[in-house]
Amino acid sequence: MKIVVIGGTGLIGSKLVSWLGERGHEAVAASPRTGVNALTGEGLAGALAGADVVADVSNSPSFEAGAVMEFFETSTRNLIEAASAAGVGHHVALSVVGTHRTPANDYFRAKLAQERLIEKSGLPFSIVHATQFFEFVRGIADESTEDGRVRIAPVLFQPMAGDDVARAVGRVAAGPPLNGRVEVAGPERFRMDEFFREALASWGDPREVVTDPHARYFGTEVGEHTLVPDDGATLGEIRYRDWPGRDA
Repeated sequence: MKIVVIGGTGLIGSKLVSWLGERGHEAVAASPRTGVNALTGEGLAGALAGADVVADVSNSPSFEAGAVMEFFETSTRNLIEAASAAGVGHHVALSVVGTHRTPANDYFRAKLAQERLIEKSGLPFSIVHATQFFEFVRGIADESTEDGRVRIAPVLFQPMAGDDVARAVGRVAAGPPLNGRVEVAGPERFRMDEFFREALASWGDPREVVTDPHARYFGTEVGEHTLVPDDGATLGEIRYRDWPGRDA
């Protein structure tokens, strides 16, 4: 199949393009770097010509409330219009576990708006809800740091490797449309504060991890199960302790 990957030169997109190509698909990396810009519409028609599937794993360059909403709404509308005109038979999108549970979070709210546009588009679709990536663990620690201490809520946390995310999206993209959602997550579930305490220790990072029930996760307090999937999620294969980038 010809599968166009929107955001195809990014962290997940580049892994997805490689995974699909190794399995005999014509995987097209579409991003501003390759002349395709879903936000402006530039290059979309040409990239989607003859495509069977479009898989959107793009991300907003800004998480500011207005900017992130503008990015996902505008790019998704442009993509739906171009995919419909090209006769694409399957629209796949990567989203986040917890979007429906945390509408107060600006990023989650924007992703939820994206999902609703896809659902109402009339195109056959699949939405993959993934938990947080291992690759962003250090960024979460930095975002959670106040006065030299890392404040983390004692909630459940089930991160996964970017390679497992790409495999999950690839399997969905290569299969029939779900016309619904699937959840994917890492193979292990942790207490978030304990996870970061051990992670910082393994990095040799001297910052103290403080357990704080009111600590914010990218601006929003989260509940016990906000960041983990429901029963029946597809689990990745790579454990954090075995992930090559753990101590990099």
